[in-house]
Amino acid sequence: MSEAALRSYHDRKRPMALWSAALALLAGAALLGWSPIAALAAVVGTACGLANALISMRANEGLATPKGTLFFVLSSIVRLLFFGTIFAAFGVNGPWWSMLFFLCGFLTPLALYGFIVSRAFRTG
Repeated sequence: MSEAALRSYHDRKRPMALWSAALALLAGAALLGWSPIAALAAVVGTACGLANALISMRANEGLATPKGTLFFVLSSIVRLLFFGTIFAAFGVNGPWWSMLFFLCGFLTPLALYGFIVSRAFRTG
């Protein structure tokens, strides 16, 4: 991978993180009056989704090395257990539908990154 391609790859992470945080705060503020638990689930879900996306990207970068494969597998298991536990905690401790807001927040960084990359490919 060229230096320019690697730099543009890293440059796409920043707007994903900033837009995810902004959307999480807006969603949390909008939901706060209706359901504080839903607001918390959306914000925590986005934070977890952002952490998951950045950890996944870092693990993917290391797949070229033999030890990187082991790190990728282990980090995938840990991420699944950790974020899955938080997801389930909202369903057990709050209303069951709060899991939906967590999941929407969790998938927000991934959707934003896909949008940012597709836009970069269209514009060149």
